[in-house]
Amino acid sequence: MDWWAWAAFVAFLVGVIGVDLFLFHRGEGEVSIREAAWWSAAWLVLGLGFAAIVFVWQGSESAGEYLAGYAIERALSIDNVFVFALLIGFFAVPAANQHRVLLRGVLGALVLRAGFIAGGLALLDAFHWMIYVFGAFLVVTGIRMATHRTGEVHPDRNPVVRAVRRMATPPAAVLVAVATTDVVFAVDSIPAVFAVTRDPFIVFSSNAMAVLGLRALYFLLAGMMSRFRYLQAGLAVVLVLVGAKMLATDVVHVPIWLSLVLIGVTIGGSLLLSLRRGEGRGPDRRYPPTPAPTSRTTRSIGRGGAAR
Repeated sequence: MDWWAWAAFVAFLVGVIGVDLFLFHRGEGEVSIREAAWWSAAWLVLGLGFAAIVFVWQGSESAGEYLAGYAIERALSIDNVFVFALLIGFFAVPAANQHRVLLRGVLGALVLRAGFIAGGLALLDAFHWMIYVFGAFLVVTGIRMATHRTGEVHPDRNPVVRAVRRMATPPAAVLVAVATTDVVFAVDSIPAVFAVTRDPFIVFSSNAMAVLGLRALYFLLAGMMSRFRYLQAGLAVVLVLVGAKMLATDVVHVPIWLSLVLIGVTIGGSLLLSLRRGEGRGPDRRYPPTPAPTSRTTRSIGRGGAAR
């Protein structure tokens, strides 16, 4: 990819982040559900609309790869909303400051993800057999996600979080916690995108457009995540599918449109089924108002001793 393309995309990101910073919730009070819904829709339209730019610039194949990567990252990043709510509650971030903390944390996560993507692609370029390692990892992760029993997560038991809390000021501590936790979650979501494309620009742009919308999504979904009871099963199926695709990459070529359809049907079906079966269910009364953690949450935080 030419340097000017990367420069143009970075300039584009700076522009949309600036618009988000100066227009999204300029007040000092809490972010309203209506405001968060409008901005979540705006980020979704922007993320999907970027596929049109890729289509005009690089053709339908690249546009399809971008959409598949965006769908994977967007779906798997929903889990991050739970962890963000958990960390914000643990660090007692005032409601009026949460939008600023999340913006800076997400920007830090974006920089860390760029390094993660570069390292993963370098491994795949240097060692072809790494694709089988990534594929097997995704299949195992998907199976564990589907079968793992949920439990409670306690950040106060995590030595990493405790160390950050002692060594940094409260605002800096929560920023580090949000950014690093997001990258831990990317351990399976980024390899999943490698299953649909090896183009560094497509991998990074799909990640960036999915992650930048997390702040608005947090304020929209944090209080009703418990209603998506079948989302974990849908995410597990997606991970198994993309893992199997990587394992069979030298034997069977799966068209990008078929990958996109399978991902969309799986995630969309799990969300619709959750909403239909979740009617009449009362709100989660825990603080923060979040669901029981999925296996990705338990695995990610549990490495530091938070989950048992």
